[in-house]
Amino acid sequence: MRKDVHAVDTRDTRETRETVETVGPEHPAGAPALGLVTIGQAPRADLRPDAEPLLPGVRLVEHGALDAERFDGDAEAATRRLLAPEDGEAPLISRLRDGRSVLLGHGAIVPRITDAVARAERDGAAATLLLCTGRFPAVRARRPLLFAEPLVQQAVAATVGTDPVGIVCPHPAQAEDVSRRWAELLPGRVQAATADPYGPAGRVLDDIAAAARTLADRGSSWLVLDCIGYTEQMRTAAVRAAGRPVLLARAIAVRMAAEVVAASA
Repeated sequence: MRKDVHAVDTRDTRETRETVETVGPEHPAGAPALGLVTIGQAPRADLRPDAEPLLPGVRLVEHGALDAERFDGDAEAATRRLLAPEDGEAPLISRLRDGRSVLLGHGAIVPRITDAVARAERDGAAATLLLCTGRFPAVRARRPLLFAEPLVQQAVAATVGTDPVGIVCPHPAQAEDVSRRWAELLPGRVQAATADPYGPAGRVLDDIAAAARTLADRGSSWLVLDCIGYTEQMRTAAVRAAGRPVLLARAIAVRMAAEVVAASA
């Protein structure tokens, strides 16, 4: 059994909170707030450039499930072991504050997500979006809590009809699980390919283009970039390589979250 321990350096945590709270544009007093909870670390510098244009007038409150975890020096190896998926478990993957990625197991991450959601609500979030397209059990929340996976899946299902769909996911160990979950929902043929959105900067666009081209060559009429880590720039690379429409998980989830915040304002 994994021992669920938070090894926290108080000074590091305080500095992290200050960084998260001061990132982003100024908003007038009383502006509605959307909580953005990543299963990695906040702030998500890779997300804001895509999210902010979709959320005019909305204050973003960012918190991460791993904000209190240490990924430096001698602590890093122990932290990664503590958070790792169980044997045979399809991993989750997310971004650390410094841009690196981390593989996570559901058992380790769910209590930390609950804590991050509570922090977002204390900071005034009218609704909170969980920034991961993985599948999670219920998480305690006092205000609307949106899970990216059903938002993205239902939007894609309403769009593609019976057409064959290609899913791009980050890690080879996720491909079988991702294919199965999408095939349970979509009536058309589903296939998956992998490309890591958190990989080396000089290679990531080429890898995503290659995955998109492979899925198009295998007959996919639509492509889905099925991870919050995929950006608008990566979508453009996929469209150019595949010549197919490409649906972006982060854009779908953020657009839906904006509607919920508007309804709650």
